[in-house]
Amino acid sequence: MNSGDARDVLAILAGPGPEVFTTRPVIMGTHGMVTSGHYLASRIGLHILEEGGNAVDAGVAMGFALAVLEPYIYGIGGEVPILVYLSDERRVVSLSGQGPAPQRATLEWFGKNGIDAIPGDGLLAAVVPDAVSTWICALSRFGSMTLSQVLAPSVELAGRGFPMFERLRSALQRSFPQFLEVWPSSAHAYLPGGRIPDVGEIYAQRDLAGMFSRLMDAECRERRWGRREALQAAHDAFYKGEIAERIVKFSQESRLPDSTGKRNHGLISMEDLQRYASRVEEPVTANYRGYDVFKCGPWSQGPVFLQQINLLEGYDLAAMGHNSPEYIHLLIEVAKLAFADRETYYGDPEFSEVPLGALLSKGYAAMRRKLVDPDRASMELRPGNARAYRPEEKKGGSEIHKGDTTHLDAADRWGNMLSATPSGGWFRSSPVIEGLGFPLGTRLQMFSLDPGHPNSLRPGKRPRTTLTPSLALKDGRPCMAFGTPGADQQDQWSLQFFLNCVDFGMNLQAAVDAPTFHTGHFPSSFHPHGAEPGTLHLEGRIPETTIAALRDKGHTVRVGGDWSHGRVLGIRFHADSGAIFGAATARMETGYAIGW
Repeated sequence: MNSGDARDVLAILAGPGPEVFTTRPVIMGTHGMVTSGHYLASRIGLHILEEGGNAVDAGVAMGFALAVLEPYIYGIGGEVPILVYLSDERRVVSLSGQGPAPQRATLEWFGKNGIDAIPGDGLLAAVVPDAVSTWICALSRFGSMTLSQVLAPSVELAGRGFPMFERLRSALQRSFPQFLEVWPSSAHAYLPGGRIPDVGEIYAQRDLAGMFSRLMDAECRERRWGRREALQAAHDAFYKGEIAERIVKFSQESRLPDSTGKRNHGLISMEDLQRYASRVEEPVTANYRGYDVFKCGPWSQGPVFLQQINLLEGYDLAAMGHNSPEYIHLLIEVAKLAFADRETYYGDPEFSEVPLGALLSKGYAAMRRKLVDPDRASMELRPGNARAYRPEEKKGGSEIHKGDTTHLDAADRWGNMLSATPSGGWFRSSPVIEGLGFPLGTRLQMFSLDPGHPNSLRPGKRPRTTLTPSLALKDGRPCMAFGTPGADQQDQWSLQFFLNCVDFGMNLQAAVDAPTFHTGHFPSSFHPHGAEPGTLHLEGRIPETTIAALRDKGHTVRVGGDWSHGRVLGIRFHADSGAIFGAATARMETGYAIGW
């Protein structure tokens, strides 16, 4: 790239010009950049970078902090798929951030107990808690700091407290009757003095602070043996010691109501916890217009993003016009095809044969592309025959809380990048474990009880999660880290953000702010797994003329609030200059990008 081209790219990255309004400026720096779902977590991540930590250190610090700040959408008993670009090695790795089904969770057990769909709440739906293991694994393998360094800010947040904010207070109000009447351990943890603190009041979670402190103490005791050994001791303190014993005792001895209409205990055992450790895997990837996009494997919904860009590569999106009726129609029809394949083929590849080579091939995409009718919305769920497709050889080489999620990204001056989507362990889905300050996750609900389904329940198997961080390289060099909360919508909203940048030349903040849309045409990943065939959800800023044209094409259009979805966060790294750019949606109210 010559200097003129580099200046043109930088101008696009830096800002849209004075005539284009964005909710926030693009944050720019050269030393490091972080984004997260809460500004206090972002400040903690920046502090870690200022202290000499790398992107992984900053990401882990933010991950623990968000478990304190946003317990209504992510708790430390949940899970966290992670992608990391390692600048020195010039490669991307995936961390398997999804806890598996307990050994006692079998099809036979649920059949014997008359349960035909795993509930989305209570203790029965709990998988092995993953987040502690995966954060420690990331720190041990790819970070540079101690656990005490990255965890100390979260201990202070939980122990000394932080100002209550509106989103957290509203979530506590919705859960208030449940806590008081059904889950007293949650009332103890989240309702000081039996009340909900006002906005601005200092809010502490001292049991959680105490649990975090036990992990730091375990690390400190073993530090003389080396950094890796000390981090392993902290891991074992959670999965093999007193903390694990408390988890199992509470899970097995508590019988609490859930959406089955019965009182059930959990299925997690000490063996499940003792044998668990997150691991590093190869990501999956596809190239789109010169960008190599990386996602977690088919135990997540990540490959559906790659299937969509393979399908879209055959179209001139810029010529259609941003958010034109033709553009929105195309993206929705492409999503229907990709998500139909998700429903039919995706599952933990260690237990299910997933034809990923076919699903991600350009030839398969070309074949599937022929199904898109430019004039009519499909009402069918149309998976492809991926198992029969053979790519050509390459020449030459009750109310059930469905939860929500948060997200974080980090990039450092050396070009390392991290993208993580923490979720699960929501306080509205499951009761707090006495004395530990956090609930377990309920991701078991995502399994099918159909023995022939690739996402069918089996002990030790990972449920197919919706969590899906994203990384992109350009010309083999670091370029983008991004993601969003939003369950099944994640790989629709983040796709639109990516296309806004790549096909429409928007800077990060304009790409984040642009109106979004999605479909619920396919079965939901969450209990009770309902679908909305033909539906198209639009933010209210989409013009009426566009809405009318989409209805004419047969879409069942539902218009939401002006800023009602699409909560993307992102970082872009300009490898030629070393400039780093960050953006965060205003939709989450608390999300922020910070850099210097």
